[in-house]
Amino acid sequence: MLGKRPVAKPEYHSRAATEYEDAYLRYRARSIRVAADFRREMRRVLTAIAKTPESFPALDDDYRYALLRRFPFMIVFQIQPERVFVVAVAHTSRKPDYWRNRH
Repeated sequence: MLGKRPVAKPEYHSRAATEYEDAYLRYRARSIRVAADFRREMRRVLTAIAKTPESFPALDDDYRYALLRRFPFMIVFQIQPERVFVVAVAHTSRKPDYWRNRH
């Protein structure tokens, strides 16, 4: 468990960043309002992760996750010594653990 540290913006694996942007663009193609809601929800969850990453459920010894409200996505992340690293922005109905080989 990490001690108290300043809130830092989580860093993304390049594929996680792409997943986030692709999801946003899919929602935007349907509705600008829904896309904005998705982006706000992502920011809310990422802020919570940055503040208290240890409070989120563990998938195993290396990964934790946070579910989004109203959207079928979860943010998979690692708590590393100097950062929180987002490994995936995973659709909850996608093949489980597809992101496991990302570092």
